[in-house]
Amino acid sequence: MVGKLAVTFALLVAGCATHPAAPDAARADLAPSGKLRAGMNLGNALFTTKDAATGAVRGVSVDLMRELASRLGVPVEFVMYGTPGQVADAVGQGAWDVAILAIEPARAKTISFSPAMTEIEATYLVPDDSRLTSVGQVDTAGIRIAAPAKAGYELYLARTLRHAELVSTKNLAEALELFNHRKVDALAGLRPALLEGREKTPRARLLEGNFMIVNHGMATPLGKAAGAEYLKAFVQEMVATGFIARSIERNGVKGLSAVK
Repeated sequence: MVGKLAVTFALLVAGCATHPAAPDAARADLAPSGKLRAGMNLGNALFTTKDAATGAVRGVSVDLMRELASRLGVPVEFVMYGTPGQVADAVGQGAWDVAILAIEPARAKTISFSPAMTEIEATYLVPDDSRLTSVGQVDTAGIRIAAPAKAGYELYLARTLRHAELVSTKNLAEALELFNHRKVDALAGLRPALLEGREKTPRARLLEGNFMIVNHGMATPLGKAAGAEYLKAFVQEMVATGFIARSIERNGVKGLSAVK
């Protein structure tokens, strides 16, 4: 009996040494209601998927939010959104405390981001008979590009395109519909999502290369300095220890990688 108690005590001490308690100021910033309200973007299956029958969510974002809640010593509540734009737009409503979003200057006006933790290629899908053969040719006068409004790569294109016309849509499905009806010349998106979408558009091809690498980070409303500093250290640890890489592998995600 004494031996079992000694082992239990040693494990508790080891656990405390490995994961010290979060500072009170960080906990107050990241879980002001006594629980971690995690903003979940169901529009990006690379991070989050929801079981249609049970409603249960799983994925890299779920693993990270549960680990963060554990470190903070609070329960986690998943707050669902259909698109990343909806998550970002809700920042001023106080509905979520931490989210995972693409790091983008336009969002940094209201959101504090951790360092980048993952990488995803963004590229274009074009019709088989398109004259476009490389990513560099797409930003040309007369070319129309469809992309879901307020997605990280759509915000990037809105900022950087010089000649092509950007056609923003409600979501990826709507952008894909425009593409299928030949109302646009190219469809912008994350490579894994476009590969999946190509199954519905057999007469289309992906352009080689990418127009950007999308980096995601953990986000919290601007003005929470202690919380933002804690998220920075947390993400750096999750990358360095291989937690994110293992989560990606465990969830069977293709096209998403942890930053090096």
